Amino acid sequence: MAAEAQAHSQDQPRRRWLRYRVQALLDVTVLRSGIPDTVPGRSVNLGEGGVGAVVAGELLPGETVGVEIWLPPAGEPLRTRAIVRNCDKLRSGMEFLGLSPVQLATIRNWATETKAEPETGVPPSIGIVGVKSAANEGLDRGVRLPVPMRRQILIFALLAAAILLSIFWWHWNRGWEEVESSLHNNKKSLETPHPQAHVAADVMEKLVTHRVDPDYPAAARPEKLQGVVVLDVVVGQDGSVVDMHVLDGPEILARAAMAAMRWWRFEPYRVDGRPVVVETTVAIEFKP
Repeated sequence: MAAEAQAHSQDQPRRRWLRYRVQALLDVTVLRSGIPDTVPGRSVNLGEGGVGAVVAGELLPGETVGVEIWLPPAGEPLRTRAIVRNCDKLRSGMEFLGLSPVQLATIRNWATETKAEPETGVPPSIGIVGVKSAANEGLDRGVRLPVPMRRQILIFALLAAAILLSIFWWHWNRGWEEVESSLHNNKKSLETPHPQAHVAADVMEKLVTHRVDPDYPAAARPEKLQGVVVLDVVVGQDGSVVDMHVLDGPEILARAAMAAMRWWRFEPYRVDGRPVVVETTVAIEFKP
């Protein structure tokens, strides 16, 4: 009898989340070694518990990822986090972590409005499989645990899962914050280099290797504007113009001067034989 019960338990299919057939574009973001890597793909099926997808990269079981799914015809993507439960080549099954009530309602409304067809019989490699508790596994094998023991096992499992999720969540957020802070600082340092010397205009004039004359603005022709636009220019170590702002001159002419100035090139200015970032002034004259 025990052998028959065990065989019957093995023949029974495991519980699955209800999911729908849907072909939708999605992006999966993986944080590895502190660097986010976004992998494009498309969904195969979708439900409130997770998503089965084909992605253009390798995912690892147990890996926590960020998911963005574009549900037709919604304008904004569904953004959430998920854990990779199973994968087969480029097909992966991902279980959502902590969908909000609004996100759950979005999936339900989408399924209702689009009349999405429920999907059954999907291979485990792309399906989202429900997790059985230790108490239920014991019942499937014909071993009935006492009710207090089953409650203790369930409470312990829930507490352990909550602790693990909290640890994963903390590490995930900390990793993203460090990456975003590093990218912001690097971007800021690249966008606003600090000049190491101020060079006179006549000295930098001799170092010009490529000059672009500005076009006279059509909007200035009716008034026949003319004059000199003076720009404060920061030249990088490679001789390119990395920053500038207007010191003097009409606004219409100044915009044309800056549009041309960004294409100028200089020989790198050197201090003790090394190229440095310098600040100088450039005057550009306009005549109608």
